[in-house]
Amino acid sequence: MKQPVPGRVLASMVACAGSALLGFGLVAAGLPSSKPGIFPPNSRPHGQTYSEWSAAFWQWGMGLPLEGHPFLDTPDFDVTEGQTGDVWFLASVFGTVERTCTIPADTALFVGLVNVETSSLEGVPTEAEQEATSVFFADHIVDLSCTLDGAPVANLDDFRFLSPQFTFSAPSPWIFGETGGTGTAVADGYYVFLKPLAAGEHVLHIEGAFHFAVAEGDPFDFDAAVDMTYNLTQLDD
Repeated sequence: MKQPVPGRVLASMVACAGSALLGFGLVAAGLPSSKPGIFPPNSRPHGQTYSEWSAAFWQWGMGLPLEGHPFLDTPDFDVTEGQTGDVWFLASVFGTVERTCTIPADTALFVGLVNVETSSLEGVPTEAEQEATSVFFADHIVDLSCTLDGAPVANLDDFRFLSPQFTFSAPSPWIFGETGGTGTAVADGYYVFLKPLAAGEHVLHIEGAFHFAVAEGDPFDFDAAVDMTYNLTQLDD
């Protein structure tokens, strides 16, 4: 199957954890210990799998208006936009970007590190085609890393998830086009789900890239990198 040029490859974002994963991935190393932890990849945090949360992440992102959109490097970004409940989403952006955000007490963070979606509104109509295209692009994610307060999150290969096909509603214009509407999509890529951080200041840093090269057998040349820093203030109870 010929793969389309990456119109909607998007480095997603976000809230990384304060953990160097050990064993089951729940123990933080060298970080505040009052509320440490990353939910392990086979868990069902807050009643859903990582794959299901990845669908929710993209439903959130693709449903937001362009003004202040979290997928764009814009000064009017507002971390509270579209956020509800005790799980918030964070998104990363291509390029070198730094943001400062305050997170409510007892709020977990679902972080899209680097990932991609493919949707019917972008001209890919079927579930099989959407899945194949997203998997193809996610297979080209390289140089992925995530640190919180300088401590690396290990075993990131275990945190790649393919979403189920999901339905979303997009405004007009939306993040990937002039005309929105209701569509279906499948996403693939890397995510980390953090338990609430210890109260205080934290620095989350995410790096990664998409790399395609005709010389390496790919159908086109394409490179896009993420160097994302979040300065997070976690509020106390």
